[in-house]
Amino acid sequence: MRVEDSCRSRTLVIGSGIAGLQFALLAAEDGPVRIVTKKNSQESNTNYAQGGIAAVLSPLDHFDLHVQDTLEAGGGLCHEDVVRKLVEAGPRLIERLLAEGAEFQRESLDGEDFSLGREGGHSRRRILHSKDLTGHMLENTLIDRCREHDKVVIDEDHMGVDLILGRDVGLTGSDLHRVVGCWVLDGRTQVRRRYLADVVVLATGGCGKVYSYTSNPDIATGDGLAMAYRAGAELGNLEFVQFHPTCLFHPEAKSFLISEAVRGEGAHLINQRGERFMPRYHRLAELAPRDVVARGIDSEMKLTGDHSVFLDLRHLDRAAVEARFPNLVSTCASYGLDMAGEPVPVVPAAHYMCGGVTVDLSGRATLPGLYVVGESAFTGVHGANRLASNSLLEAVFLAEAAFEAARGEPETVSGGDLSTLPPDHLRRTGQAPDPMVLEHDWDEVRRIMWDYVGIVRDRERLQIARHRLASIRRTVEDLYSSCEVTPHLVELRNIALLGELIVHCAGARRESRGLHYVTDHPGMLPGPPEDTVLRRGDEGAPV
Repeated sequence: MRVEDSCRSRTLVIGSGIAGLQFALLAAEDGPVRIVTKKNSQESNTNYAQGGIAAVLSPLDHFDLHVQDTLEAGGGLCHEDVVRKLVEAGPRLIERLLAEGAEFQRESLDGEDFSLGREGGHSRRRILHSKDLTGHMLENTLIDRCREHDKVVIDEDHMGVDLILGRDVGLTGSDLHRVVGCWVLDGRTQVRRRYLADVVVLATGGCGKVYSYTSNPDIATGDGLAMAYRAGAELGNLEFVQFHPTCLFHPEAKSFLISEAVRGEGAHLINQRGERFMPRYHRLAELAPRDVVARGIDSEMKLTGDHSVFLDLRHLDRAAVEARFPNLVSTCASYGLDMAGEPVPVVPAAHYMCGGVTVDLSGRATLPGLYVVGESAFTGVHGANRLASNSLLEAVFLAEAAFEAARGEPETVSGGDLSTLPPDHLRRTGQAPDPMVLEHDWDEVRRIMWDYVGIVRDRERLQIARHRLASIRRTVEDLYSSCEVTPHLVELRNIALLGELIVHCAGARRESRGLHYVTDHPGMLPGPPEDTVLRRGDEGAPV
């Protein structure tokens, strides 16, 4: 491993989902922006978002209805003021995306009216979509704009390792804990570089790969959450991991999501006996909030002993299904499944982190100079359970708000002294880590999380998970301190930490609420609910 001289820019964005790209496009109008992204720039949770983006655009809809739907899905834990600001900004944010080249489905001949879908928890049709590839369309649109911009540089196959603070470059006083950059590892050459900036933005997405089964891409290892925690930022509500109810259950399919929009268009969930079961669990049946549907499927599978349930579209018009969901239909066909003509096997899988790095309405984290946008951020919008398709809207909203706030950040990195950077980042004399050891630890973390910290939890299992994960994390930290740093080791370090942080938050919540269901405490506590927050150094928190 080698360390090369640092590169400097006004703004450093780590991650290339819709939130990071939107922020970068706005910030590029004021100065140079550098985007650091793992894999290629289009590999992100945004790119996998099939359903769409929620906004009040129909005359049959109203802001109050969207707010109420969000609050109800969030199990009483949403921050209502934040939700209302987000919802009321919806139409304007959609206009911004349209102006940047986004194309959503239209239903009228004159092309004026959008084809609005409905998903679980929504009382009205308000989901804009681009067939069943909305995230892909938005990602391509914004990536193209960034690549065309002469002030935006994109470093692909690069990943953030740790944040650089003001104290690390000789800054003092109020800038001691200011975030001034990030150590970045080039995944192709194993060279580590210092990236310095006046504004650092984490847009690294979620941490679905902490679990054995997930709808997320391989890059979703919670890097931004882990880096922020190690630097001393506050995190919150990590116990609320949303499990998407319907991932394709097939030995050759890797984390392929069957969009909630399929149920929004009328698909039923049936068990192995062909019985429709969701009406037994909620009055909205298949259109209940995701936590309810996921637990319903989990319960049904445990009752019957089956490995999956099924999505049934046979009662729907085949032509309409094929026109609305061409990607889903063709992908299922590639696995020998006729989505419109036979029940499709599905199971729940880890999907979305409703908590994250604590930020205000402008995306500011609790460390100066650090902004967090997208799934990595904890704004209070999602509460204990995210309402479907609110996430892409929140990403655009927070990117815009963070840009406006970040314009006022002072220039601080020009006076930094690089000779004071921590020596453990400058020298590595150990050998490369044993890949078999890494693979074993990686699999063990994910299996522990799936078996003990999944859809349904209990106190005893959480305690077992906490002890086992703490042991793995300490072992991984020892490897990190002594071995050459590789992307796989960095990711393992992050998921081991994130697993323990999720368990810490889950253990602190002595009730069942939204996505956090504990058999020992099946009801909600009386009185106003509180968020679960933690920082490094808190009692019992990983150090």
